[in-house]
Amino acid sequence: MALSSEARQRYARHLVLPQVGEAGQERLARASVLIVGLGGLGSPAALYLAAAGVERIGLMDFDTVAVHNLQRQILHDTASVGLPKTASARARLEGLNPLVAIDTWAMALTRENARGIIADYDVVIDATDSFGTRYLLNDACLLEGKPCVQGSVHRFEGRLSVYGAAEGPCYRCLHPEPPAPGTVEDCATGGVLGVLPGIVGTMQATEAIKLILGIGEPIVGRMLLVDALTMRFTEVGIAKNPACEWCGTRVRTELETIDAHCEPVMTPSNITPADLSVRLARGEPLFLLDVREPWEVDVAVIEGSNTIPMSGVPARMAEIPRDREVVVICHHGMRSAMVADYLRSAGVPQVLNLTGGIDRWSVEVDPSVARY
Repeated sequence: MALSSEARQRYARHLVLPQVGEAGQERLARASVLIVGLGGLGSPAALYLAAAGVERIGLMDFDTVAVHNLQRQILHDTASVGLPKTASARARLEGLNPLVAIDTWAMALTRENARGIIADYDVVIDATDSFGTRYLLNDACLLEGKPCVQGSVHRFEGRLSVYGAAEGPCYRCLHPEPPAPGTVEDCATGGVLGVLPGIVGTMQATEAIKLILGIGEPIVGRMLLVDALTMRFTEVGIAKNPACEWCGTRVRTELETIDAHCEPVMTPSNITPADLSVRLARGEPLFLLDVREPWEVDVAVIEGSNTIPMSGVPARMAEIPRDREVVVICHHGMRSAMVADYLRSAGVPQVLNLTGGIDRWSVEVDPSVARY
């Protein structure tokens, strides 16, 4: 597909990049990306993919634009409040780049429609905030052989990885089963810094473009953790699980319906700083596992904590007791939630995640613990 004179003008800064050039731009002009979720993550991802000249972009979202979305969902504006997000997004993207074709799916992803829709795209971007959809996307992408660029945000922390790529792990290698309804705090109650989805969503678009062009090193087998408060990026490895029924043994060949609703309430898998303080004061034999980096521990630590950086946990499992409750601690509660999931999948029977991390502990329990 030869580039038109208009395309040459529009993508001039790509054409001078040796890693892209005319051949790369032509690949983008033949490519297709499905974006599931047109909120905080999907907004920058859609804008940059359209601007980059990805030939066909699928937009999937069942929701309408609300005023409270506009703090972070920059694909929409005040005039689009009340409109379907797919309609608002289409108008914005067509205004940005009329050379790009836009498909819209104003519906939820379900086990009935997932494979048929995903099969028609080269790359899928998971920009959802629903665990049910996240697992469904992972499973459908594996069955259809499509890479899935997954991003998520909560409060001040975000994460990014590519699942389902050749020889790489899938989302279930890290989290084999979805959380039970009522065990996860969502953005509506936990909040999210408005600019954070812009950072992670833009990186999702970057990964999609790299996959299409076959350049660089896509974040496969790795996860990038973003801490917006300190503007530090931490990378952890994710190993492919040979026993994974979806990407390892591949014995699973049928999609399942997963409860998409995770109500924002606390359950036995989480513990608040106040409750932890009470239990420690009673002398309960809890094992406090701090998974932050050494420099963070030097700044602030809860007395009595055992420190193992997140990336070192798999190699040091022998240090983690099986006969005591383990409370996992990080800065804001995101890394610790991941480690808690890992420990449970590895057979540690009693694991709690400290919600809000050491930062919330400092605010609500012990102000002498430094904040950073």
